[in-house]
Amino acid sequence: MIDLYYWTTPNGHKITIFLEEADVDYTLKPINIGKGDQFNPDFLAIAPNNRIPAIVDHEPADGGEPLSLFESGAILQYLAEKIGQFLPERVRDRANVMQWLFWQMGGLGPMLGQNHHFSNYAPEKIPYAINRYVKETERLYGVLDQQLEGKDFIAGDYSIADMACYPWIVPYEAQQQNLDDFPNLKRWFEAIKARPAVEQAYAIAESLRSEATMSDEAKAILFGQGRR
Repeated sequence: MIDLYYWTTPNGHKITIFLEEADVDYTLKPINIGKGDQFNPDFLAIAPNNRIPAIVDHEPADGGEPLSLFESGAILQYLAEKIGQFLPERVRDRANVMQWLFWQMGGLGPMLGQNHHFSNYAPEKIPYAINRYVKETERLYGVLDQQLEGKDFIAGDYSIADMACYPWIVPYEAQQQNLDDFPNLKRWFEAIKARPAVEQAYAIAESLRSEATMSDEAKAILFGQGRR
C-alpha cells in the first residue's frame, strides 16, 4: 500500500517508526543520499526538494490515483489521519500534538542538524558555530525536558510528536549532550527506545548502514549542492 523512500537519517526513522507502530504494509525504497540517489529524476518527481523521506500511497482514501508526499511532518500527519492512530480527534488534544510536531520540524530538527554539521562534518572547525548550535541544542533539550515533567509522552498519549522528536535525540552524544542533565527527557527516551516497533525501525536502518558512507565524495554530494 505504501512505498517509503528512505535513508538512515532521523527524518527517515520517523516514518519507519510510524509504519512499524501502526503495523502497515509498506515497501522500502532505499535512497542512498551519500551516493546522490536523491537527484534521480524519478525520485525528484516525488520529492522535488531532493530530500528523504517521501512516500507514495497506492490506496489513498479518496480512491484516486496514487498520492505522493514529501516532508516528514506532512507524511506523519497524513498517515496518522489515514490510519486513525497516534493523532487525537479531540480539538485541543490534536492541537497539542500538532504544535509539538511543528516544534520539532521548525526547531529541534534544524538546530540539531546544524549541531551535527558544524561539530562533526564541517571541514573547518568554527568555534562560534559549534558553540552556537551546541547551546541551542541544550536549550531545546531543556524545553522538551520541561514539557515531559509528569508526563509519559510529549503531548499526552503516545503520538506522532514522540515519533518525530525521538530520532533527533538518539545521537545525543554527538550533539555534546548528557541525558543525565535532563531526567524527564531521559526517562521518556528510554521508554521510547524499548518499544518493539522502534527497535524494529532501527534494525531496518542497521541493515542498510553498511552502505552508509561519509567519504569526501559523499560530503561533497550532501553539503556542496547549490541549485541543480
